[in-house]
Amino acid sequence: MPRRSGDILPARFVAMRNLPVFFGCALAASALAQVGVTTPAAYRGVMTVVDGVYVTPIPNIPMTATVDISSMRILPDGTQELRKTLNEIARDSRGRIYNERRAMVPVTFEGKSSLQSAHIFDPQTRQSVFLNPHTHLAREMTLPDAGNRPVSESGIPPAPHGAAVEDLGQSNLAGVNVHGVRYTIQIAGIASGTGKPLQIKDEYWYSDQLRLNMMVVHDDPRTGQQIVMIKQVSQREPDSKLFQVPEGYRVVDETPVQTAPPSREAAPRGSVAPVGTTPF
Repeated sequence: MPRRSGDILPARFVAMRNLPVFFGCALAASALAQVGVTTPAAYRGVMTVVDGVYVTPIPNIPMTATVDISSMRILPDGTQELRKTLNEIARDSRGRIYNERRAMVPVTFEGKSSLQSAHIFDPQTRQSVFLNPHTHLAREMTLPDAGNRPVSESGIPPAPHGAAVEDLGQSNLAGVNVHGVRYTIQIAGIASGTGKPLQIKDEYWYSDQLRLNMMVVHDDPRTGQQIVMIKQVSQREPDSKLFQVPEGYRVVDETPVQTAPPSREAAPRGSVAPVGTTPF
């Protein structure tokens, strides 16, 4: 469950909005979407926030890596805004995952940008924890069992409706074998917002070995290009401290309280059902 690790995503289905520098809330959405999922989700198009890397909570495939996210955004005056960030991800042999988000910064920035949020998930206990380094708050939740979901033979998402599909073959990224595919969508001038027809392209480079998208590239002439790439991969067991709440954090349990549904035999015939229930 992560993307995830960044800022600005591709625009296949969602309209472009302002590029934010901070993105803690999106981590929760992308992480919750990964519950019980064993293959990366589709790259959803240009959004306010880049989901980053989708770290699948799969046991027996330990790894640590750096996620390099870069964004070239075309501004209204035609100039380009270049931003970047580096996020750390990890997964241990138990399938526990760690995913972080750091601020997108100008490409001239040196060093590591500020940590905005982090996420820890344990697929065995189904415990999900979101860390806020600004408030030192750890929001903890035990998620319901998602059941056995089918495992796709490939982590590359299916082609969008009407997209042309190009098999890019095999390659190697960060010492990992990957298989690439490119989806191209033709947008008519009447629907492009520019008055001219254009092409939107998305590339996915998936590793069967790590069960991750090692690189995703989105290119839209209206908004620019976004690249999410996994680098510096180590397949050694990560430090167990990554999957623990750091010292000094206050843990808040946000697991929803389970309430039993009203019994059909509880209310006598002709009685009025309590407020908030449905009469039988």
